[in-house]
Amino acid sequence: MGASVSTRALGEAEGVSLVSLGEIKELAEVGRPTVSNWRRRFSKDSPQVGGDRRPPFPDPVGGSDSRPLFDAEDVAAWLDLRPVPDAEPGEDGSLPTYGDRFRRGLRLRGLVALRHELGSAERLITDALAVCAMAAQGDDRHAEAFSDELLTDVETADPRVARAVRQLIQELGSPGAAADTVLGLAERLESDLITDSTPPTLAELISILAGPLDVVSPGPDHPTVINLCAGTGELLFGLGDIRGHEGILAVEPDPLRRKLISYRLLAHHCTGVNVCADPEELDTLRPSVRRDPDLDPEHPWDTTSGEVVLADPPYAAGEREFDDKGSLSWALEAVRRLNPGGRGLVVVPSWTLSRPRGTTPTPNARMREELLSQDVVAAVIQLPRRIHRFRTGAEHALLVLRSQAAPKNQGRVLLVDADRIARRVGGAWPAYVAKVLEDGRSPVAEEARDFPVSATGPRGEALLDGRSVLPAHRLGTKEQGLDHFSATRDARREAATALPQLKEWIGDLGVARRVPGTEVAHRRVGEHLRAGQLRLLAGHRIRESDIGDAGLMVVGREEMLGALPLGQRRIALEDLAEYPQAQTTERGDVFLLTEHGVRTLVDDAGGCVLLAPVQGLRIPAYRKFLAGKVLPEEVWMRPHPLAQLLAAPRNQHRGSGSLVRRVSVRDMDLPELPPEEVAELEAILTETDRQRADVRRQLAALDNLALRLAAGVADGDLALRRRPSSI
Repeated sequence: MGASVSTRALGEAEGVSLVSLGEIKELAEVGRPTVSNWRRRFSKDSPQVGGDRRPPFPDPVGGSDSRPLFDAEDVAAWLDLRPVPDAEPGEDGSLPTYGDRFRRGLRLRGLVALRHELGSAERLITDALAVCAMAAQGDDRHAEAFSDELLTDVETADPRVARAVRQLIQELGSPGAAADTVLGLAERLESDLITDSTPPTLAELISILAGPLDVVSPGPDHPTVINLCAGTGELLFGLGDIRGHEGILAVEPDPLRRKLISYRLLAHHCTGVNVCADPEELDTLRPSVRRDPDLDPEHPWDTTSGEVVLADPPYAAGEREFDDKGSLSWALEAVRRLNPGGRGLVVVPSWTLSRPRGTTPTPNARMREELLSQDVVAAVIQLPRRIHRFRTGAEHALLVLRSQAAPKNQGRVLLVDADRIARRVGGAWPAYVAKVLEDGRSPVAEEARDFPVSATGPRGEALLDGRSVLPAHRLGTKEQGLDHFSATRDARREAATALPQLKEWIGDLGVARRVPGTEVAHRRVGEHLRAGQLRLLAGHRIRESDIGDAGLMVVGREEMLGALPLGQRRIALEDLAEYPQAQTTERGDVFLLTEHGVRTLVDDAGGCVLLAPVQGLRIPAYRKFLAGKVLPEEVWMRPHPLAQLLAAPRNQHRGSGSLVRRVSVRDMDLPELPPEEVAELEAILTETDRQRADVRRQLAALDNLALRLAAGVADGDLALRRRPSSI
């Protein structure tokens, strides 16, 4: 190893760049076996070299036998003879080679190495983009597009950075491509710029929905696109070729990003794009757009507006729910700047859509209701989980905004669960979502459906009811394409075959189709809670040291998942006294674990302590029923039906959350059934639970028998023999 390092140092001191086999793999973007195969197949001693008429692979110039080092220029020259398979030809018709890749990778590696010498990734990127911007104008330092700041940055740029960038421009063929490549190094340079950049798939979706830039004739008085938070330009350049397009305005509050996007635009020869620091500056950049007040009487005449308004702000960790300038203020600003018939596309954190209104509305809730009541929300797209690589703990949604709705869409909003779509169709989800918006529906009802804004449809559907409007919370519907009658009949037949001892009881289960016209209505659990028909029991946080094997039974995540048997963990009464907020359950309470689906369990005895995240639901009327104070027909719901209905598929799919998928208990719904059906369902489910408990005991007995036999034989203490037949 010491010899290898000293050889590398000596070679680089003499101006020769040395690379190892692993570095050749990385720089040429191939696998390690490919490099080894090249070296073996095209060695000097290989008989195939003469037949292929290709020069041999370069010999090592240093290092050791286990880690040879090669002259980078020799390797690049050899790789120039190998075109990249299936690559698109360049503008001159030539095919890119592995040598092109290798040189570009070598150049980028040199840039990354300079980051430590300059002491700042931002300084390196600024210098590089300034050089690209100047190179795009032919180094004409008298060009009007150049600001004093740019000229200063070019003059003070590190010579090594400038030299490497100019070589990169020569290799890539344009300053714009070089600028894009340097920005792509932000992660390797450990720059914070990468944390706020728009993900490529999201930029692709927004680009499709925004449409082509030539939707109207651009001009200085009629901007086509306004980007309210431009960052380093991912959304703008995702729209297509913006070179020479004068109908684009950009806003970027951060001084560094504002400088970088300006340099990047110059590198792409985009001199007609104005970048300002604040949205209010947009109205001073050019003459105002005067519009007919009859079209939009509430829109200020002196506001610069556009056909497409974009925003993907870098939301901070603080949620700012109580801030009047919170996340949804970007959507309101986008609507304010839309031309008639225009489209706004704004990324917002999903919590802005899921927080309930409450008795005292927060500024966030008021802004959400303002957007909905103005009928400017065309669609809400719940984006796939973890779409932002560096914001793994947050979910996001895309608001599709309109200046005015078409007659058929007035008062309605399309909710689209792109997270669910992405799990089904994979990487093609942006195009699929765009098609769903175009058609106004999805073949899978749980993925997209339009909802009324006000209470004009079925109860619980209106989006202005103060509840969550997140698609995952609203799109839990009846399973489509499933005949419940046939499926239940088949399940009953299979159960009778598997359990012949229960054939008579199973055969007595009467199942019929519901008569048309007697459809069942549904109510949210939140409505039942507000009406006092249900009571929510919170789980508690108890120190692990206070949990033992005596006292009241503890029910937590492990018990609900079946990892621990019920009753194994307990807490003594004297230890429980340290938690004054802790409550014990009653007979008939229903336990819920709503992480990654819904799991329920009925408490048939009471006296349990719930551990967070487990929650409980109590039916107050059921306690009176057990005490004989109310008649059976007066009990609107019973424990076993409640547990099974909460865990039905229509509620299982309502989960949201980037790290842990959770289902909101208040957003689950329950069918409104007559008391006699509830009583019948309770009887069937109770007997089903009893029979399942018997089967579990039988399985446990067989498992224990197999365990003891295997253990005894393994330890050499048992000898198995079959008893002689009595016949």
